[in-house]
Amino acid sequence: MCRTSCIYTRTTYGKITTEHELTNMEGLGSLMFVILSLVTAEGREPTATLTVKGGDWGVWGDVEYCAEGSFADGYKMRIEPPQKWGDDTSLNRVSITCRDGDTLEETGDVTPHPNIKVFGYWGSKTSCHEGDFLTSFALQVERPQGAGDDTAANFVKFTCRNITTGEPYVLEQQPGAGYWGTFGKWSDSCPRGSAICGIQQKIESFQSIWRDDTELNNLRFYCCQK
Repeated sequence: MCRTSCIYTRTTYGKITTEHELTNMEGLGSLMFVILSLVTAEGREPTATLTVKGGDWGVWGDVEYCAEGSFADGYKMRIEPPQKWGDDTSLNRVSITCRDGDTLEETGDVTPHPNIKVFGYWGSKTSCHEGDFLTSFALQVERPQGAGDDTAANFVKFTCRNITTGEPYVLEQQPGAGYWGTFGKWSDSCPRGSAICGIQQKIESFQSIWRDDTELNNLRFYCCQK
């Protein structure tokens, strides 16, 4: 578990990335997010975007949605266990499971970036009570470690409720937290009459075996009206 004694560098297109460049990249990423959102939202009309503070690296991918009329009622995480003397990445992907809002039939999983190199293993699915759907989330993030080993996002949890009635309750996989970092504030909640229907992930691409990888850095979720 190379947490403090190893010295890592980060690269973007083969060169060391400075803090100034990271700031510029973040601005470019925000512009790309707006453009991508306008394109990928066709076919569904999000009523809200749920955001939290995440890690510092990576770029936002496309927004991926449940099928029309479906909403997320559960999730899975892909987590790499501690690597002892190797590079840790912890939480690397999140997949949402979808059900039809009326029939409650399963309509498939939504897993962004399925073909990009990824570390770790998929865990089991955790779901809301029948008829309830995901409505907000919180992300556990490790702060930047300087010359140490960064992992960024480590764990995610959600709240569930009925789309139109009832009070929210917390949905979390056991043991309830990841290996490093702390949970930030909860996101806003989907408005009444809506629930999470889409997911977007901020991923740092593979940095080579000699560089520090973090994989998943942040998440956004999108709410749709029933």
